[in-house]
Amino acid sequence: MRTFPDDLVRAQLSWSATYRQLADRPGRTELRRRLYLLSAQAFFHPYWQQRRPNPAAWWELRELGRTAGDVSERLPR
Repeated sequence: MRTFPDDLVRAQLSWSATYRQLADRPGRTELRRRLYLLSAQAFFHPYWQQRRPNPAAWWELRELGRTAGDVSERLPR
């Protein structure tokens, strides 16, 4: 398993929680905007400049967001 930087993991956790919130309340513009910003934050993170992202690395990062539990209560609604 890879070791990802803490801020990249936090961005992925926030992305996962925001995605779940958007699934519960579709059409919320503020959630779509937040999801877009978090996607860009994760995709353009400096970690990926050091190594080329591959599907396995993205899968591992997304799994961290899924298995960390529901953090949606800690995010602004």
